[in-house]
Amino acid sequence: MQQERMMYRDLKDELLLTKEQIARRVREMGAQITQDYRMEQADLVLVCILKGAVIFFADLLREIDLPVHTDFMAISSYGSATKSSGVVRILKDLDKDIVGKHVLVVEDIIDSGLTLSFLRENLLSRGAASLKICTLLDKPDRRKVDLHVDYAGFQIPDEFVVGYGLDYAEIYRNLPDIGVLRPEIYEK
Repeated sequence: MQQERMMYRDLKDELLLTKEQIARRVREMGAQITQDYRMEQADLVLVCILKGAVIFFADLLREIDLPVHTDFMAISSYGSATKSSGVVRILKDLDKDIVGKHVLVVEDIIDSGLTLSFLRENLLSRGAASLKICTLLDKPDRRKVDLHVDYAGFQIPDEFVVGYGLDYAEIYRNLPDIGVLRPEIYEK
């Protein structure tokens, strides 16, 4: 572990995922998405869910060898809590129309699935030709709704993770690796 970074002190001993593991998996996901959408004649729009997915989104975008459009949404179901409230609010909506377009929603982590289930229905009701979901991290054991995830980077245990865009109280996003936050940090 990189002890020189102060924020690593707040993590449990071993990293869950190193920056090298993440980079390798993001390359694989980009190649798969490129292959899956290569034959599509309609526009592909990648929608980044702010703020957590922005680092994953930027890296994934560079690994997709197709012309794509990008857009951004900010959605809240957590507030400042560590567990989803189940109430989804759109804080920043898409800037462009998605009628007739193939939409790929890019998220950092999916646990209960409530937020993405809401978002899926919302975007499909706007006339998207298709909608798929891509996430870096998947916690299927926490799922509260039936949600199909088309591209999942890693399945992880039910732990509170930070780094590579994921935060606690708006910090730790800049860690290049992903680690489990020590409970005494967020149970204060």
